[in-house]
Amino acid sequence: MSLSSILAIYLLFWVMTAFVVMPFGVRTHDEAGLPKIPGQADSAPANFRPKRVALITTILSAAAFGLFYANYVNGWIGVEAFDFFKG
Repeated sequence: MSLSSILAIYLLFWVMTAFVVMPFGVRTHDEAGLPKIPGQADSAPANFRPKRVALITTILSAAAFGLFYANYVNGWIGVEAFDFFKG
């Protein structure tokens, strides 16, 4: 696998993991007991921490990509494992 493929696949893992991690631990202004700015959406986060999300995302996506790459090198699960219509 070339370096550009490794980087592209890792980036896909990172983005997917980021969307999974983002909603955890976020509270709205109503839940946090903070006043809202006029015109603010009721669902707007009061305590969003992008550095924390990026750190957790990087750790989880590195672990997931490590498993993916280990499977690629060792061939534990191949395409034939997903052939549900065998004759």
